[in-house]
Amino acid sequence: MEDFSNYTKEDYLKLYDKNLDDLIKISSEITRQNFGNKIESCSIISAKTGECSENCKYCSQSKYNHAEIECHPLLDVETVKKAALSAKENGASCFGIVTSGRVPTGKDFEVILDMVRAVSEIKGLQCCVSLGLLSDEQFQKLKEAGAKRYNHNINTSEKYYEFICQTHKFADRIKTVQKAQKFGITPCSGVILGMGETREDRIDMALTLAKLDVRSVPINILNPIKGTPLENYQDKINEEEILKTICIFRIILPKAMLRYAGGRTLRLSKENQEKGIIAGINCIMVGNYLTTTGSRANEDKEMLNEIHMQLV
Repeated sequence: MEDFSNYTKEDYLKLYDKNLDDLIKISSEITRQNFGNKIESCSIISAKTGECSENCKYCSQSKYNHAEIECHPLLDVETVKKAALSAKENGASCFGIVTSGRVPTGKDFEVILDMVRAVSEIKGLQCCVSLGLLSDEQFQKLKEAGAKRYNHNINTSEKYYEFICQTHKFADRIKTVQKAQKFGITPCSGVILGMGETREDRIDMALTLAKLDVRSVPINILNPIKGTPLENYQDKINEEEILKTICIFRIILPKAMLRYAGGRTLRLSKENQEKGIIAGINCIMVGNYLTTTGSRANEDKEMLNEIHMQLV
């Protein structure tokens, strides 16, 4: 197999010119060498929805946008625990607690710590959290409560970030990923494809994650939601381009868990979802996402059986 470790950004960009089937053949070999035919399953709950102070253009939960969603304050601990138990029954090995907003404070953060403790007590289920731009002290408390992973996506490239969000900077996201690492919590940091970024931006995203040594990478595909500034961005990326990007992410990040996250059931046909898994995806998110409908666990299990993948 070709050695890609000395490739430059320009070399990676040229991979987009390859035939898709040839590119999948390369990336799938890397995937099988590092992970065999095993694939993980994870699930999330929106523990607090809406009224977010940040102005991310893709997000229906931002108070700057006008999407029609059902907002709710922080859920109670028992509701989150029941959702985690249900996720485990559906085959999930990781359960994520997600809240809207820049950062939880006061009593809300204390309740979230209780949620983390409750989920962490469930045997065979890792607890992941996604809570925004936390302080060192908050990360320390999360670690002590039992959090294993912290999700904080870089979303796009540094160059393109200012177009997507202005209420915080790309550097804030990088620092948050590094803080998670500092406190021994595995960072889960990925991207959103189809927001108008260029191929070069996508290569920059993957190279940034490689430099950070992120080993858990959610790959979201933009679901253009009415009422957000990106509501008419349906045609910014096609299915072949998504699959080629998955292949190139696998080549740049050979040992990372690449995770199908939001948008894959809306933006990819079943056949192309399967091709993405063969190409490099080795974790899928089942159940609903934050404000949109996701996939049903039984449908995903059937799909995995068809392509001889083993859910672990």
